[in-house]
Amino acid sequence: MQRALPPLNALKAFEAAAQCLSFTQAAARLCVTQSAVSRQVKLLEEQLGVVLFDRRGGQLKLTAAGHQLLPVLRQSFDRIAWTVGGLADQQTLSRLSLNVPPTFASRWLVPRLGRLKALHPSLELSITTRFEDELLERNELDGAIRFGAGEWSDIDAELLLQETHVAVCAPHLLEGRRGSEVDLTRHTLLHVLRDDNRFHTWEHWLQAAGIDGVETSGGMAFDVLELAIQAAINGVGVTVADRHMIGRELRRGDLVQLLDVEVTGHQSYWLVTRHEQQESTNMALFRRWLRQEIHDPPSGFSDHD
Repeated sequence: MQRALPPLNALKAFEAAAQCLSFTQAAARLCVTQSAVSRQVKLLEEQLGVVLFDRRGGQLKLTAAGHQLLPVLRQSFDRIAWTVGGLADQQTLSRLSLNVPPTFASRWLVPRLGRLKALHPSLELSITTRFEDELLERNELDGAIRFGAGEWSDIDAELLLQETHVAVCAPHLLEGRRGSEVDLTRHTLLHVLRDDNRFHTWEHWLQAAGIDGVETSGGMAFDVLELAIQAAINGVGVTVADRHMIGRELRRGDLVQLLDVEVTGHQSYWLVTRHEQQESTNMALFRRWLRQEIHDPPSGFSDHD
């Protein structure tokens, strides 16, 4: 049966323009001219007999018809890309592509990959550490690990690790004092940034510890937790870090806790995948392995040892 479908180029032009809400940006994505995108969208509207964009005010906005068409096209193009990619390169069947937060990758995931390789020697991983994984836009990604509150309605998310914050520093900074005797006003506070603003982990920890009079606006700030941890190890100052990320340093004595105070963080690590994406054997293996590492870690890898 012959399908009455609009031209493929017109559908691709609409999807790109709908995602960018800009004919110019859509043209750059498709490597064509802006006028070509505009013409293809106009052709599609004429063939369908509906208006897909509200062009008033110099800014593109999707109409009700546009909102109805976009998710169907996105899912259809994604399915085609996944299927064609698997047919074109059979080697991809054994490769799992993931984006992972940099500190989680270096401090939690990579030290455990030897056991994953021993369990599943044919599984090949490709790991990136972009701050924005663009899972819905990058078809080459099979999934991602994200740091956040799980507020993503457009993807499937499984909670992996809930942050647990502790205040730590290099042992010599304590100078033989007990944690309760340490004067934090005499030390540099190390902070972590997100979108140019500081996380409020210090404020939350100080409140839980019942400590007043510590100014948190000063100190040093870093855009990844890894740098704050390294600065603390090197005696630069004191930081509040997720216990899961510093288990090795606490066991070795490279870092020590100031007080026996732990604060549950507002953010967590999540394994995320696309809606309605059929889970591959590789992703299923990786998911099961993650659960095992988290809930039943081998000796020497528990974050609370």
